Amino acid sequence: MGEEGMTSDVQQKAAKTSPKLTVLPLVALIFYEVSGGPFGVEDSVKAGGGPLLSLLGFLIFPLIWSIPEALITAELATSFPENGGYVIWISSAFGPFWGFQEGFWKWLSGVLDNALYPVLFLDYLKHSLPIFNLLIARIPALLGITGALTYLNYRGLHIVGFSAVSLLVFSLCPFVVMGILSIPHIKPRRWLVVDFKKVDWRGYFNSMFWNLNYWDKASTLAGEVENPSKTFPKALLGAVVLVVSSYLIPLLAGTGGLTSPSSEWSDGYFAEVGMLLGGFWLKWWIQAASAMSNLGLFEAEMSGDAFQLLGMSEMGMLPAIFASRSKYGTPTLSILCSATGVIFLSWMSFQEILEFLNFLYAIGMLLEFAAFIKLRIKKPDLHRPYKVPLQTFGVTMLCLLPAVLLVLVMCLASLRTFIVSGGVIIVGFFLYPVLVHAKDRKWTQFDIEQPTSPSDTHQARHSAASEMYPGVDEASVSLLSDLSSTTQPDQEASGSENEELLKTE
Repeated sequence: MGEEGMTSDVQQKAAKTSPKLTVLPLVALIFYEVSGGPFGVEDSVKAGGGPLLSLLGFLIFPLIWSIPEALITAELATSFPENGGYVIWISSAFGPFWGFQEGFWKWLSGVLDNALYPVLFLDYLKHSLPIFNLLIARIPALLGITGALTYLNYRGLHIVGFSAVSLLVFSLCPFVVMGILSIPHIKPRRWLVVDFKKVDWRGYFNSMFWNLNYWDKASTLAGEVENPSKTFPKALLGAVVLVVSSYLIPLLAGTGGLTSPSSEWSDGYFAEVGMLLGGFWLKWWIQAASAMSNLGLFEAEMSGDAFQLLGMSEMGMLPAIFASRSKYGTPTLSILCSATGVIFLSWMSFQEILEFLNFLYAIGMLLEFAAFIKLRIKKPDLHRPYKVPLQTFGVTMLCLLPAVLLVLVMCLASLRTFIVSGGVIIVGFFLYPVLVHAKDRKWTQFDIEQPTSPSDTHQARHSAASEMYPGVDEASVSLLSDLSSTTQPDQEASGSENEELLKTE
């Protein structure tokens, strides 16, 4: 008992004393969770049958997708500034069952996304070091990279944040140079080329969606952000501008400065663009930036995935061991689980991973939009440090076009993706009652009860929760006060007595 209490105190102290994220590191983390630079957008030119649809896509899609998602994330992340992010939003709106499903889908989608980056890192290196084409060298390198980056996450989120800032500067600098060098060669008519016979709509929409999603991922780190009510909106705004600029400037330079046919635009083609515009030195710089960008993407994604599991554990959805922190304030087991998932999923092909994670992510986002609207109706008095300046009808319209895009991406998926994603959904439906049963039987230790939708006695429970959780912000108290329907009958009776006592007082 004494040792367990001492361990808990150490973990709580580490969580409280670990440095918080400020605006600049948070901008860098959001940038890498969403983008990481223009690496991978080359396929949009090929899939779009020329530059025109690609350029229009990166001008229009941010307006109908990225900005609405960023606005919703800013409101909900500042209303519920706790680790877990969207899991807390969904639980507050629809109850713990759907909150768990959201967490399961988004975590698996994130791990799938993260499995891409060590592989892409080696793909860039093999152009200069062909030995990485051989499995005998590739597999140890893959494990080594994953292990090293996992250790960096373990050492602390502030280290990851400032590492992301350095990687961001290094990754984008060659494209600034490429843009300047392209100016004398640019002919605007080249941007208007499109051949609709060559358009691959499935590939085009998947490319656009993948390169502009995951704005909500940073919400899983909300508990690690300094003054989130002010930091989050500023960081999201800066990240939106940075992401869109990092796509458009290289595309405008490459497609306007060269006469390359759209068929040549595939992953890694920006290195060739750099060579044609600047020489071999720029090609090598872009290749190095590409490799380093993949490291930044990995770090940001793993941080979000790990702190999501920590948040779910703190809510009582996962065993308490997932919330245990190292002396650096990081969730040790949650990081290891994410790293293990990355290793096991990295054997899949790029297109398989891309379509599968897009499908799962789309399901989760539809649920987030529904929760956002329901919370506006259900909890109009919820403290919202940042609020989207629209009424209920306005926010519904704000979510409409992104929802249509999500449904379109899902409809374009292959039959295999439908089958595999359906299997994942079924697993999540069965996994939740298994964990509830384990909790009831006390097979393992869980933390606080899970939140559900508010009852009619919300105000009384809010007052009681304020006394139980002093120092916790209003939004979090309003969530913690909505206890799970799975609470034992004697606890419910005790809760009723407390409410009556509060009323009489």
